[in-house]
Amino acid sequence: MKKLLLLLSLIPFLACAQGVHFEDSLSWTAIRAKAKAENKYIFMDCYTTWCGPCKYMATQIFPQKESGDYFNDKFISVSVQLDTTKADNDIVRAWYTDGHDIATKYGVRAYPTYLIFAPDGSPLHRIVGSRRTAQNFITDLGSTFDSTRQYYTLLGQFQQGRRDSGFLRRLALECTQVYDGENSKTVAAAYLATQTDLMNRDALMLADACTTKITDTYFDLFANHEAEIDKIMGDGMAEAKVRSIFVSNAVNMSTGNDQQPDWKKVHTMIAGKLPAQADEMTARIKVNYYRSKKDWPDFEKAMVSYMKTYSDHMSIGDLNSIAWAVFQGCPDMTCVSDILNWSKGLKTADPAFMDTYANVLYKLGKKDEAIALETKAVSLTPDAEKGDLQSTLDKMKKGEKTWD
Repeated sequence: MKKLLLLLSLIPFLACAQGVHFEDSLSWTAIRAKAKAENKYIFMDCYTTWCGPCKYMATQIFPQKESGDYFNDKFISVSVQLDTTKADNDIVRAWYTDGHDIATKYGVRAYPTYLIFAPDGSPLHRIVGSRRTAQNFITDLGSTFDSTRQYYTLLGQFQQGRRDSGFLRRLALECTQVYDGENSKTVAAAYLATQTDLMNRDALMLADACTTKITDTYFDLFANHEAEIDKIMGDGMAEAKVRSIFVSNAVNMSTGNDQQPDWKKVHTMIAGKLPAQADEMTARIKVNYYRSKKDWPDFEKAMVSYMKTYSDHMSIGDLNSIAWAVFQGCPDMTCVSDILNWSKGLKTADPAFMDTYANVLYKLGKKDEAIALETKAVSLTPDAEKGDLQSTLDKMKKGEKTWD
């Protein structure tokens, strides 16, 4: 019996040993030194605690023997958490500074992002997103060892002056695929500068990628050539692009850091490009502005006004984002109650949206209703991604706060 118990106790260790070995307890300096000494590449898994695909990779792909067999003799692997939570342990906290510096230096904004470094510590390759199987991921990771496909090798060639059109097009597309925002803009602009005709799918896709502000070079292309662009890219694409930029940037164009926006100026700016939508978009920008400032009294007024006239313009995703912000930050229960009424569509949507609505219900004291909906959300979520929802459900059942 003792032997049986010993064998059973070793099963978790053996399962772990089969997969990718992560050196998370080592510092960034120690990781680089170990890679250099052992002549191995560095595989860095950049993740966040809220990222479902990150959790899938961590629990379903990396523990597999197939993954371990491929990784462990080639890479020194480390996983780096790039958000911060109250539950972070000492190992995670020890990486805060280096993690922040790495995220800033390499523009990591999508998760999971995998950074691969050469044995000397220089950046070599970059992959973004989860993969369905270990073999899929191993196949994609194989590009690390192909100098014609290594992302940072190609980027280095661009920085050293390579400008042939085919190379620029390929690199610009790669930049967008790995969510390297700043380099995407720079390389796409260089490619587009070589083109005499921008009215084709590739050129417009890259113009889209490097246009995020009203002041960007190709903003007027989308604003002034709606019919031509929609014919190539699909109905409504140009207008949606211009709209999203105005909603994101108009306030910044009309106010200082601590000044109230000049709403008349915002309206005039929008009317110059999209006159038929100026009223609605100005109202929407007010909602976003007061929410970002956590000015809940003015937010509530702006939201009531917007929903009264333009509720059909608010997507389910927009409502979810707003509802979550109100749930987490607004101390006024009247405002929270209003959000509950406006966001009823979340109850029958994606499990993540159900979770938002359940949390709003719970904050308003509707505990039984909240638990029932959160239970449904958990049941509809893949096993590898249940963790956060199950934790929330457990807190609801115990009567604990689910908000910060």
